[in-house]
Amino acid sequence: MSLLFKIASHPSEFEQIEKLNYQTFVEEIPQHGANPAHMLRDRFHDENTYIIGLKKDQVIGMICVRNKRPFSLDQKIGEVEQHLPVQVQSLCEIRLLAVDKAHRNGRVFVGLAQALIRFCLKMGYDAAIISGTTRQQKLYQHLGFQPFAYLTGDEKAAFQPMYLTKAIFEQSASGKLLKEPMNFIPGPATITDEVRLAFSKSPYSHRAKEFDHLLAHVQNQLKSLTNAHYVQILHGTGTLANDVIAAQLSLLPGEGLILVNGEFGGRLINHAKRWGLSFDQHETGWGKPFELEEISQLVQKKRYEWMWAVHCETSTGVLNNIDHLKEICRMNGVKLCLDCVSSLGAVPLDLEEVAFASSVSGKTIGSYTGLSFVFHQEKVQPSQSIPRYIDLGSYVAANGVPYSQSSNLVEALAQALKKYERPDKVYDQMKQRYELIRTGIEVAGGRVLSPLEHSAPLILTIELPEGMNATAIGDNLFLNGYLLHYESSYLRERNWLQISCMNDIGERDIQNMLDVFKKLCMEKVSSL
Repeated sequence: MSLLFKIASHPSEFEQIEKLNYQTFVEEIPQHGANPAHMLRDRFHDENTYIIGLKKDQVIGMICVRNKRPFSLDQKIGEVEQHLPVQVQSLCEIRLLAVDKAHRNGRVFVGLAQALIRFCLKMGYDAAIISGTTRQQKLYQHLGFQPFAYLTGDEKAAFQPMYLTKAIFEQSASGKLLKEPMNFIPGPATITDEVRLAFSKSPYSHRAKEFDHLLAHVQNQLKSLTNAHYVQILHGTGTLANDVIAAQLSLLPGEGLILVNGEFGGRLINHAKRWGLSFDQHETGWGKPFELEEISQLVQKKRYEWMWAVHCETSTGVLNNIDHLKEICRMNGVKLCLDCVSSLGAVPLDLEEVAFASSVSGKTIGSYTGLSFVFHQEKVQPSQSIPRYIDLGSYVAANGVPYSQSSNLVEALAQALKKYERPDKVYDQMKQRYELIRTGIEVAGGRVLSPLEHSAPLILTIELPEGMNATAIGDNLFLNGYLLHYESSYLRERNWLQISCMNDIGERDIQNMLDVFKKLCMEKVSSL
């Protein structure tokens, strides 16, 4: 981990880029004339994105990407698309590949190439072109680049136009070696081979007895995991499950109270407004647990029919205390509803005395996105006033299968739930990952938003020191093979970065990620 790959952002890095550019394309490849400063600024410098390899503070390798037309290759051979043997939608040009002579051992080039490919895929380019020196044809071909058009330059510095598409790269030697980024985002989950295999089984009818048995088995597993009385499995996301709960609340005669201390509590308000529910809202600052005494006083002052809150507020990492909310609701005859989209499978969850709760398949449970769950305490009757697809009672009346369902998604879910035969082991492993990451982040100078005693061991929301840019750090971690959560609007607005602990990632890989994070923080990364 002595090498770090990132997008150049500091004046010192750009100065070294110009020196390396001169060494490579003046002294080694005589493409440009000499000058006394021994520095060469590319003519497209202000439009280039430079991906660099650093050893400590030294730039030892670089490559740049540009998508503004005309490309330099357009100016040499005419419009590139007229020569390409394939049709492309989003094209970029790659230029200025250079590695310091003292570090041409392969590691720097491989790291640059992998960072480059990740960057291009992230930006949505489906093809790239280069003007490759004929001295390095084997190197480019190793990446999958294919020659097209004709040679440019002269006998001293000859260049071959080459192109690479995403499909060609995936079949190349380098493409087969490129690993998926380590998944530190709160969904979708990393899918294990066993779950993938279960999903790939031949589909069968949702009306078959085999499907009835499978669905009943999965429902029993979910009820056992949560101590719930009933659970219905829906084909859709957590948003669907919360709409189903809002629909049930619309049948109740009284007003409700919605608790908010983050983005997803705010979304419950949006659900309630869309359903025309009558409710009050109680808000606590983001990153802070609910003030239970205040909530208790509110409930005692006004007769509420229901209360709705988020268990794990994923936007901040706060784990709200549902045992205390249960007690308040029990003492005042209030129906408690919970959004458990993130907490199911991450922490012990007891839904006894919870009227309705929502969750999903594609987070900690580790299955594919596409199934959501509504847990309920009492048997629900169908209602003609609710649209059919989100009428919870219609699922109950049809033994969980009122409409078409995917056997593939349910098979995958059944396989994913097998790890909860020993749920304490799953919870302990997640807690260990959380503690390791939290310690590493704090050592690197980051501040975890949620207080430790009120934190879910699922996710850390990180406040960065002044001058640090969360997007830049997240982008550069991605170039190094680590996928973190930082692109949601509520995170960008606050300059926050999130690291999820839900996927089974080993201690060594976590430590490597933390090492890169620390280096990037020490680099005082600015925005892209």
